[in-house]
Amino acid sequence: MHAYRTVAEAVANVGTTVPDAGFVFQDMKGIETSYTFTEVEQLTATRAAGLQALGLVKGDRVGLVVIEPEDFVLTFLAALRMGLIPVPMYPPLSFGSLDAYADRSARILELSKAKLLVASKQLKHVLWGLVDRVSSLQRLEVVEDLASAKGTPDFPEVTPEDVAFLQYTSGSTSDPKGVVVTHGNLAVNSRCIILDGLKLENGRDKGVSWLPLYHDMGLIGFVIAPLMHGIPVVFIPTMRFIKRPQVWLDAVHRHRGTITFAPNFAYALATRRIRDRDADGWDLSCMRACGCGAEPIQPDTIRAFTDRFSKQSGLPVDSVLPAYGMAEATLAISFKPVNGAMRTRHVASEAFQATGAVQEPEDDTVALEHVSCGPPFPDHEVSVRDAGGRDLGEAQEGELCVRGPSVAGSYFENPEASASTFRDGWLYTGDLGYVLDGEVYVTGRIKDLIILNGRNVHPQAVEWEVATVEGVRKGNVVAFSRPSASSEELVVVLETKLTEHEALKEAVSAQVRKELGFAVADVVCLEPGTLPKTSSGKLQRRKTRQQYLAGSLGTDGTRTFGATGNTVTVAKHVARSLWSRAKAANPLR
Repeated sequence: MHAYRTVAEAVANVGTTVPDAGFVFQDMKGIETSYTFTEVEQLTATRAAGLQALGLVKGDRVGLVVIEPEDFVLTFLAALRMGLIPVPMYPPLSFGSLDAYADRSARILELSKAKLLVASKQLKHVLWGLVDRVSSLQRLEVVEDLASAKGTPDFPEVTPEDVAFLQYTSGSTSDPKGVVVTHGNLAVNSRCIILDGLKLENGRDKGVSWLPLYHDMGLIGFVIAPLMHGIPVVFIPTMRFIKRPQVWLDAVHRHRGTITFAPNFAYALATRRIRDRDADGWDLSCMRACGCGAEPIQPDTIRAFTDRFSKQSGLPVDSVLPAYGMAEATLAISFKPVNGAMRTRHVASEAFQATGAVQEPEDDTVALEHVSCGPPFPDHEVSVRDAGGRDLGEAQEGELCVRGPSVAGSYFENPEASASTFRDGWLYTGDLGYVLDGEVYVTGRIKDLIILNGRNVHPQAVEWEVATVEGVRKGNVVAFSRPSASSEELVVVLETKLTEHEALKEAVSAQVRKELGFAVADVVCLEPGTLPKTSSGKLQRRKTRQQYLAGSLGTDGTRTFGATGNTVTVAKHVARSLWSRAKAANPLR
């Protein structure tokens, strides 16, 4: 495999080394369009010409709100070839939340000082209004129009030191922070993922992904890293997977995919919602690595997934690959070795919650189970540190800190946040975990930690137990603490389809008390789709807690577009967009 120094170099040349490989894009109806990497080069050149015709120059920031995988990937790569700096942004998830969506999008565009917003045609009527709200933004361009641009682009020199794109973090109640990702960061992390971690080979391996392309795992893991090494990939629209989870494994079966990745919740969703008559017709023996990352991994979820699909569809039982990573490290930090069984460690609960010490449990004591995410990649280090920055060594929980050539250097024009996170050559991740026998175990987030009677309780431990109770929607449980007169109390918020809640609340409280030894002060039952989540589908614990304390739970969830959308809100944004579009008389000059 050729070692490309930049993504721009890879797009221009990878087709000459792997002429038969490329990308396959599904649309929402499942219709597939295939392009070789040579055709990807040609198509991105056309879109690059369109961007250049708008007056954009190297270093300009461009917001991307593009729904269709084909348009997103080709436009994103075209921007990188021009030395532009894309700012990937998620599309609006619901009509009713357009106000909050517009506020956040305007803030990201303002912080990044974007000149241009590229959006899907179906979104232009609600997004043109952002042009008036963002001082740097000069116009909105419909992404479909770039596909028919004329002319030949004049590509600038792009170096490893150049900024490739800005990855804005999601899920925080504070201002979004834009991770500055360079072409050099991407080249190193791509090598770590493809060669050191997955050990992929041209002509043997193929990726399948439904992951959102506006977030690092989908964008870097399945667009940039495979492109840099000539690995073909099949892309499924994210919403198509959410509506019909079987399309994921069906694509693996039909295309003989060998690599896929997903968060923990997706494996639970596939296990629960895929029908037997679909799975019985699949041959998943081709799968080498089912990566699992983006959130602490529930081992029972993974075991249920592999147990079902190994028996029904021939999925290799050791194919699940737990991983650890984050946007500030470009993407990946550590992987479980391929072709090996998932490793877990049982830890004595009382000692771990009291002091963070990793100890073997006695036969009759409560134990926690943690999943190994494998060793750090070559040339990268993971250190576990206390609140004062002191290295704790192995077998002791603390903050996971990372350093190496994949680690970004800063947040875009945010010196305060940069100084807090990137210190003395180390990335302070905000994640809790420990290292044992050289392998990384992730246990939670510092800000999510619950302290009950002096004991540290990870919300995931509570949430996983609650999810075992019949009637609770798996992957849709949030645990946190509330203040009381003497200390903190445990609160559980869950989604359920049941209409009678009292028996469910009692069952939840009993399960937590039996398995973890904690009393639950309050259990709140919500309708499906009303828990706050980030754009990438992660539960927002802090926002859930804020809503609970404010008495506003269930007022804004993640329900998608539908006939019951808030027409008044939509009309307001359409009117604002029409006015902004009328004022924008000229393209960028």
